[in-house]
Amino acid sequence: MALDTPKVGEILLPGSSEEQARQEERVRASFFQTVRRALRSVPFMEDVVAAYYCALDPQTPAASRGILLAALAYFVLPMDVVPDFILGLGFTDDIAVLWAAFRAVRQNIRPQHYQRARETLGEMDR
Repeated sequence: MALDTPKVGEILLPGSSEEQARQEERVRASFFQTVRRALRSVPFMEDVVAAYYCALDPQTPAASRGILLAALAYFVLPMDVVPDFILGLGFTDDIAVLWAAFRAVRQNIRPQHYQRARETLGEMDR
């Protein structure tokens, strides 16, 4: 029997406010740990970290927050369609989901989100 792999559009559904709260908790708990592991695998990490700050910004529209939280929750899950520990392939599915989310809501990711992302990534390099 074949596994039904979720499609990017299914992963990015904003979900109910309860689901968004669960996703936000999951993202807050392990986002930066996952960023450290994925730094060299995700070529647009500044966008990912800016998306994180955008998702947590109360001024971001609810639908955009939901899409970003869904994508970021998928990113922090250790076991997904392609498990993250598989060398060379582990983050490929995460990249597709994150890129789709970023493209869907990029108009809501503001300069201050990017500034915080640059500061955060700079601190990680130290």
